[in-house]
Amino acid sequence: MAYKIFIDGQAGTTGLRLAGRLKARPDVELLEIGGALRKDIETRLACIAEADVSFLCLPDEGAREIARLAGGRARLIDASSAHRTAAGWAYGLPEIAGAGADMGAGALRVANPGCHATGFILSVRPLIDAGLLRADAALGAHSLTGYSGGGKPMVAEYEAPGRAGGAGDASSCETGSPSSRIRGRGAGGVPGDGLRAPRQYALAQAHKHLPEMQKYAGLATAPIFAPIVCDFYSGMLVGVPIPKSALAKPATIGDVRETLAGRYGGRPLVKVRELGAEFAEAAGSGFLAADAFANRDDLEIFVTGKDDRIEIVARYDNLGKGASGAAIQNMNRMLGLPEETGLVLGE
Repeated sequence: MAYKIFIDGQAGTTGLRLAGRLKARPDVELLEIGGALRKDIETRLACIAEADVSFLCLPDEGAREIARLAGGRARLIDASSAHRTAAGWAYGLPEIAGAGADMGAGALRVANPGCHATGFILSVRPLIDAGLLRADAALGAHSLTGYSGGGKPMVAEYEAPGRAGGAGDASSCETGSPSSRIRGRGAGGVPGDGLRAPRQYALAQAHKHLPEMQKYAGLATAPIFAPIVCDFYSGMLVGVPIPKSALAKPATIGDVRETLAGRYGGRPLVKVRELGAEFAEAAGSGFLAADAFANRDDLEIFVTGKDDRIEIVARYDNLGKGASGAAIQNMNRMLGLPEETGLVLGE
C-alpha cells in the first residue's frame, strides 16, 4: 500500500527537498498539481482531503488559511512558523519530552520546528530536565546557516550569475557540490557585493524562532540570539555557551556530555560525539565546517571547551533535520513507521 502525500508549496526550497526524498520511496504516492492549478485553493484542498498526510510549505498567513479551511480530520505538517506555539498543534521534535515525544499515529496537526530552534532546544532542554541548568539562566546562542534557509528569494540573490564573489565570477573559488559550495575572494581584499562575507541578522532580537526556543527549551526567558547567514547553500552550526553561573549545580564538561548522550541514546537522528571529537576534523585543527552535514537528515552534538567554559555545538543541514528531514521524520511517526524511514543518515 502506498501512502498518499501532498506538498502544498512544493516549489520552495523545503518543498523541493521533500519531493526529492519522497519520490524515491516506493511506499509513497506523491499527489502533485501542475500549472496554474498549483495556486487554486479548491484544488489544493481536494488534494489535502485525499492525502494521508499533507505538508504546508507556505508563508505563515497561507499556512494559517489552509489549516483553517482543511477541516479537522486532515493530517497536516506545517513547515512554516505559524503554529509552532499554537494550541492544538504538536511540536514536531520527537526527541524532546513535552514537545513532540508523545506525537504518534494519532496526531492530526504537527508544527515542524524552526531550523535554528532545533539545535538550540536539543542542546538545552535535557540539561534543564536533568537539573544541571537553571531554567532562569540568561543564555545566548549563535547560529551560522547556509543561504537556502532564506528561501527562493535569498537563493536567487546569492546565486545570481556574475555577482562579485559568486557564481560566474572567475575570481571566486568553489568547493564541494552545488548543494554545499562555499565561495569567496582571494587575499587581495577586493570588495564583494555585500553577500560574500557572513551577515548577522535579526539584530532587534525579535527573530520568529525565539518563542519556540524559549518554550520548548524550558527557559524562563528567550536567549539572546545571533543568527548569521553565509555564502554556502545548506548546513548549519548552532552554538550555545553554558557559563558556570548558568548551572544549577556543579557539573563538569563530562557531566554535560553524558546527560545529552543519555537523553539521545537510541535516537537515530541525533548523535552525541565523544569529548574532543571536534579535533578529529580537519587534521586536528579544531575547526568545524558548517556544511559537513549538507544533504543529510541527522544531527550531531559536540560538547566543547572545559569545565568552567562549556559550549554545546549542534551541526546539521538547515534543509535536513532543520526542515525537510524533520518533516519526514514527523510524517513517519504519524503513519506509524520507523521514524528514520527514507531519510539520509550517516555515522
